[in-house]
Amino acid sequence: MTSPPGRRLLRRSLSASLSLALAAVGTAAAVVMAGAPPAQAAGVPAPSPVGIPGRGATVPFTEQEAEYAATNGALIGPDRLYGSLPSEASGRQAVTLDSAGEYVEFTLTAPANAMTFRYSLPDNSAGTGRDASIDLRVNGSSLKSVPVTSKYGWYYGGYPFNNNPGDTNPHHFYDETRTMFGSTLAAGTKVRLQVTSTAASPSFTIDLADFEKVGAPVGKPSGALDVVGDFGADPTGNTDSTAKFQAAVDAGRSQGKEVYIPQGTFQVNDHIVVDKVTLRGAGPWYSVLTGRHPTDRSKAVGVYGKYAAQGGSSNVTLKDFAIIGDIRERVDNDQVNAIGGAMSNSVVDNVWMQHTKCGAWMDGPMDNFTIRNSRILDQTADGVNFHYGVTNSTVTNTFVRNTGDDGLAMWAENIPNVRNKFTFNTVILPILANNIVTYGGKDITISDNVMSDTITNGGGLHIANRYPGVNSGQGTAVSGTHTAARNTLIRTGNNDFNWRFGVGAIWFSGLNEPISNATINITDSEILDSSYAAIHLIEGASNGLHFDNIKIDGAGTYALQIQAPGTASFNRVVATHLAQSNPIHNCVGSGFRITQGTGNSGWYANPPACTGVWPDPVWTNGGVPGSGGPTDPTDPPDPTDPPEETGNLAQGRTVTETSHVDVYGAANAVDGNANSYWESRNNAFPQSVTVDLGAAKAVKRLVLKLPPAAAWATRTQTLGVTGSTDNSTYNSLKASAGYTFNPSSGNTATVTLPGTPTRYVRLTFTGNTGWPAAQLSELEAYTS
Repeated sequence: MTSPPGRRLLRRSLSASLSLALAAVGTAAAVVMAGAPPAQAAGVPAPSPVGIPGRGATVPFTEQEAEYAATNGALIGPDRLYGSLPSEASGRQAVTLDSAGEYVEFTLTAPANAMTFRYSLPDNSAGTGRDASIDLRVNGSSLKSVPVTSKYGWYYGGYPFNNNPGDTNPHHFYDETRTMFGSTLAAGTKVRLQVTSTAASPSFTIDLADFEKVGAPVGKPSGALDVVGDFGADPTGNTDSTAKFQAAVDAGRSQGKEVYIPQGTFQVNDHIVVDKVTLRGAGPWYSVLTGRHPTDRSKAVGVYGKYAAQGGSSNVTLKDFAIIGDIRERVDNDQVNAIGGAMSNSVVDNVWMQHTKCGAWMDGPMDNFTIRNSRILDQTADGVNFHYGVTNSTVTNTFVRNTGDDGLAMWAENIPNVRNKFTFNTVILPILANNIVTYGGKDITISDNVMSDTITNGGGLHIANRYPGVNSGQGTAVSGTHTAARNTLIRTGNNDFNWRFGVGAIWFSGLNEPISNATINITDSEILDSSYAAIHLIEGASNGLHFDNIKIDGAGTYALQIQAPGTASFNRVVATHLAQSNPIHNCVGSGFRITQGTGNSGWYANPPACTGVWPDPVWTNGGVPGSGGPTDPTDPPDPTDPPEETGNLAQGRTVTETSHVDVYGAANAVDGNANSYWESRNNAFPQSVTVDLGAAKAVKRLVLKLPPAAAWATRTQTLGVTGSTDNSTYNSLKASAGYTFNPSSGNTATVTLPGTPTRYVRLTFTGNTGWPAAQLSELEAYTS
C-alpha cells in the first residue's frame, strides 16, 4: 500500500527442529530443497519457494542459493531479526565476501547464457549509496566485471522512510543485477562471483543467483511501426526518447498498427501514454526503457493508460520489454511506477519491471486487465496494486521479489473491486507488509500461489477490511465468496514493530468494520515454518472463515492466534511442530466460535492459552536447530551490518502529554529546537510527557533541556522515568529525583538509564522550583 500507518522489530530465539516432510495433505505439491555442491557454505537446509510443482510462477530460470554454493566467504544467518542483513535474504541466509579473492561459485545444472544475482553492498555515510564491481569468472577465467550498487537499497526511519543513515530502522538492503555471458554455458560449468578489490565497497553479500537460457531477440512483426527506424528513438540511451515513443504509440493507435521496440536501452523521462495500441519489444533482456527527468524528480519512465477521469484506456497490449527505472526513494504522491493509469481489456505480457516505485499501480475504475508471465523486482513500494474499482482483472504466472511494500495487493478504496484474481504467482521477500493481500473486495480469488519470507508488519496472505474507503456502506468491504486455494506459504508472517507481537502467516482484520458478509474458503494449502502463528485474527471481527485440507508444519508460536471475535470451521486441518505447547492463544473466549469437522489434529486445545504475554518465537529454519543469529562471531561488526543508532532517538517521534497550556504542546519537546518548549497546566502536579521511539531501544541516557536564554532562571525539577514496550505496563527506569537546570551551563540535565529495551519513555514531573508546572524544551534519548 502507499498510504499505510507506520509499520515494525523482533527478538531472536533458539530454533527447534522441524520435520518438513512437505508433501501436501491431499495435494501433489511438494517443496524442494536447493541443491548443495561440494565445498559448500553449509547453510541450514531451508525449503525454496521456487520450483514447487503446480504452485507459483513457472519461471525461465534455475535458482541457486549462495549458502549452498562453494565459497571461502562467511555464511550469515539464518536470522529473522528485522534490521539484520540475513533477515532480508532468501531463506534468511546469505554469504558475505569482505576481502579480495573471496568468492561464491555456482555449478550450472542446466545450460545458461545469462544470470541475475541478488546482493547487498553497505550504504555510504551520506545515504546516497556506493558503486562497485565484482568479477564474473567462468571455469576459473575472468569473463567480465559486473557493476553493482547500493543506490537502490538502504532506507531508514519510519514510514514512508528516508535515505538518512543517521535515522533508525535501516532496511531494504538488497538489490539485483543481471548480465549475459555472451555464449551458452553447458551444465556443469562453474560460474564464480569473486571480489577483486574492497576499495569501492568493504564487503559484498551474495544471496542467490538465477541462471537462464535467454532466447534470441524477437524480430519486428510484419507491418509494425519501429520506434527507431520510423520515429528516431535513440537506442543508445544518450538522448531523451520520450517524445519519439509517444509519437510512435499515437501513430500506432491512429493507423491500427503495432509499435515495435528494437534492441537497445532507451532513455524515457516521463510517461508514455498508451491507448488502443500494442507496444512490443525484442524481449525483456534486449529492449529496455529507463530514465528519470533530470530536474523534476516526480517524473520518470512509465507506460501508463489514461487516468479514469480522462476516460481511461482500453485494448492495450504491452509485451516483451523491460522497464528498469531509477527510483531511489519513496514519495507516495509521485507517479513513478512502471505501469499505471487505467487500462481496460488490456494485457501486460512478459514485461520486466525493476527499480520503479511500484511495478503496476492501477487506478480504476477499469475492467478486464491482465498481467502475466512477468517479473517485478526491487520496488520501493508495492509490486502490483489494483486500486479504486478494478474488476475482473488478474495477475498470473508472475514472479515478484524484493518489493518495498505489499507484493500483490487489491485495495477497494471507495469503489468496489470485484472478481479479481491472483493466481500462480511467486511472491518473495516483501520488505514491508504482506506477500498477497486484498483490502476489501467482492468475490476475490487468491489461488495456486507461493508466498515466502515476509520481513515485517505483515503476513503471507491477508484478507481485511482495512485502509481508507473500505466499508460496506460503499460496497467495498470484504463480501461475496473469497477463495484462497492451493497456496504454499513458507516462512511468512513476522513481527509488527508497532504492535510488538507477531503477525500470522494467514491473517484477517476487521479494523474498519467486522468481516460479516462474506464466505472465505481457505483450502488445500500448506503453511510451513511460519515465523509466528499460522492463522491469526485481529481487530473488529472476522466471520465466515472455512479451513479445509490445511497442513501447518512449523510455527514460531501458535497454530491459532485469536485477538478478535469471529467464526471459523476447520476440516482436515493438521498441525505439527508448533513452538508453544498450547496451540491456541485466545483471550476473546467464546467470542471466537470454532466448528470442527473431521480429520483435524494438533491445533486444538480447550482451554486455550491466554497469558497476556507474547512469547518469543522459535524459528525452525526448515528443520535444523539453529540460534537464529549470525555464524561469524569473529567479524563484529561487519561493514554490511546496520549502523549503530548513535543519534537522538526521540527527535520527531510521536509524543503525548497529560496537559499543556497555550501553544506550549509536547511536540515542542521533540522538535530539535531548544528555544521552543512544553509546559504543563500550572499547579496540577504530577504531570507527564511520553515519547514513542517507534520500537524498543536500549536507551542508556536522556538529555533534558530548557531554553538556553538567560531569562530562564536556575531551577530544579523533580521527575522520574518509566518505560514500556506496549504503552500499557510501565516499569521504573529511574527513581524520582531532583535535576537542576542552570542557564550558565546550558540549561541541561542528563539522566542515566540501565539500557533496558524500551519503546515508550515517560517522564513524570512532581515539582519545579522555578514555575508551578512541568517544563521541557527537549527530551533527547540515546543508546550510548
